[in-house]
Amino acid sequence: MEWYVVAGLAVTAFFAGTVDAIAGGGGLITLPALLATGMPPHTALGTNKGQSVWGSGAALVSFWRADRVDRRQAAFAFPLALIGALIGAQAVLLVDKDALRPIVIATLIGAAALLVVRKPAGAGDASPERARRYLAIALVLALAIGAYDGFFGPGTGTFLIVGFVALCGKSMTRATADAKVVNFASNLAALGAFARDGSVMWSVALPMALGQLAGGLLGARLAIRGGARLIRAVVLAVSGALVAKLVYDLATS
Repeated sequence: MEWYVVAGLAVTAFFAGTVDAIAGGGGLITLPALLATGMPPHTALGTNKGQSVWGSGAALVSFWRADRVDRRQAAFAFPLALIGALIGAQAVLLVDKDALRPIVIATLIGAAALLVVRKPAGAGDASPERARRYLAIALVLALAIGAYDGFFGPGTGTFLIVGFVALCGKSMTRATADAKVVNFASNLAALGAFARDGSVMWSVALPMALGQLAGGLLGARLAIRGGARLIRAVVLAVSGALVAKLVYDLATS
């Protein structure tokens, strides 16, 4: 692949990493760009994971250093998301993904609506009993959405953020930070599966990883400084883009 194409992909990865750190959905930008080069779909998917894991990792480190990550939850959520993603990856052949698209479209629309009307409940002020319940719910979300990411993927970041806000009483910034724990784990699991099959074009993935690193760091900083208003706006925009893409895929399949 020509050097200028790889350079363009690296720049694309920077923008994708920035968006992904704030609200998820970076794959909406990078995967079509990889496919546009003529790369086979399976290789494009593997290469996409090979570069995106760096962005989610950089964002996670930034949120962690800013003390936005629930570290107790992360200690359990990370391995559960890893296990979930591995289970999801193994289930790919069992269910027709086309049949799943209408369900995901409806769920994304519902999640976006819920994000507009539901305000954070203030987990920091929760009683010990409620805090334990929130933790249990968060761990179920990590396992279930980790499995979904390993199996299908679109909307993972949105579902995590909305779930943590609506069901666990987290602020938008906390929910985004905790979502990165699950995103990073599921990306690692998927990357391992693709790399084992030789489906990652590292000559493209590594230059893109540099863009993802920079974008992930910038996006996390913007999310921390911009707070709930910025995150909510970007999540809603990403949700709309995901719904439009899934509807298009459903109509043209």
